[in-house]
Amino acid sequence: MKKVKINQIAGYAPAYTVSNDDLSQIMDTSDEWISTRTGIRKRRISLNENTSVLCTKVAQQLIDKAQISVDEIGLIIVATMSPDACTPSTAALVQGQIKAPNAVAFDISAACSGFIYGMEIAQKMMRMSDFKYAIVIGGEVLSKEVDWTDRTSAVLFGDGAAGALLEANDNVEAFAGTDLKTFGDLGDQLVAGETNPIGGFPPAKFTTFHPFKMDGRAVYKFATTEVPNSIERVCDHNHVSLDDVDYFILHQANIRIIKSIAKKLNQPLTKFPNNMERYGNTSAASVPLLLAEMNENGELHAGQTIVLSGFGGGLTIGSQIIKL
Repeated sequence: MKKVKINQIAGYAPAYTVSNDDLSQIMDTSDEWISTRTGIRKRRISLNENTSVLCTKVAQQLIDKAQISVDEIGLIIVATMSPDACTPSTAALVQGQIKAPNAVAFDISAACSGFIYGMEIAQKMMRMSDFKYAIVIGGEVLSKEVDWTDRTSAVLFGDGAAGALLEANDNVEAFAGTDLKTFGDLGDQLVAGETNPIGGFPPAKFTTFHPFKMDGRAVYKFATTEVPNSIERVCDHNHVSLDDVDYFILHQANIRIIKSIAKKLNQPLTKFPNNMERYGNTSAASVPLLLAEMNENGELHAGQTIVLSGFGGGLTIGSQIIKL
């Protein structure tokens, strides 16, 4: 069976920055209140670029870095909980913008676990097809789904996109194991973009759309309990020692969650890089955005073992071991 490697990693975030002090001008909050509870000090906000625009910029970066023809791309997956529309998919819009005529394109919805779910789908599809290259992107414009009067949720989120170009080959294998789990009975703990039918026929108006809502304490308990379990499962099942992992790249939701997970895994915090201070919680984009930033900084190199773990809406968890 053919092997799949990571050829390139790239990320993009809108230029406009909103600090905690900026938020304190429009709601009852402060830099100290936000930063001490979350580790977040600022976030990027899109002023006029929708999710497909951010994702297209990432896709173009991946193509330019790899110096490949768009005709060679067989698959595009976008993980997002903030698509441009219900249809067409964000991935289809990206496919159209980069003009990749041979690429199958679709979105997946797994919230903050989405990038890991997308990587798992892509690498398995590549092994069973003639796809030479696949693009997997996590992209979000969460600012359009947030209630900017709700300080319990609005302070957390930011916009951005990042992703990976996967390449089918005969020699190098990147994927060493994946653990995916869904807790649908807990889904009401984190909801965004909920819609409800109006009732009656013909309807008097469009279906209602509800902004982001979250039970912060419940999600915190879920993450600090189930994420360590998922990471231990994927490592145990694939005979990888936690001590041999170079980095644990976790969803950038909250610095206290990351510290708790590091402690439960009995691993040094230095193995858990973070960038939520500068970007906030970017949901499906957060894991690849951190990967892209580390790659640009020269922190990633061949031979490393990295565990990716996303967790959030669904509720979902996805942990994946990759070899660089």
